[in-house]
Amino acid sequence: MSVLEIVGGAVLLLICLLTIIICLAQEQKSQDSMTAAFTGASTDSFYGKNEGRSREAILAKITRVFGIILFIVTLALNIVPLFVNK
Repeated sequence: MSVLEIVGGAVLLLICLLTIIICLAQEQKSQDSMTAAFTGASTDSFYGKNEGRSREAILAKITRVFGIILFIVTLALNIVPLFVNK
């Protein structure tokens, strides 16, 4: 194993652990949309208008970024050794 593969594996492991922790920190989504469909409830509340700034929205954005980074690092770890060993 090369140093690049060891460092890449460590980075991949760290990103996986951070992604798991961030996912567990998020609150579980409820079925409010189904309830609203039956009862006619409106989502025009202060919380509904500012949901992009809430803790849940920030965690969702961080999860999305970690997922993209995880995908890129995994591809890099599988593609780069093909070109380095030649």
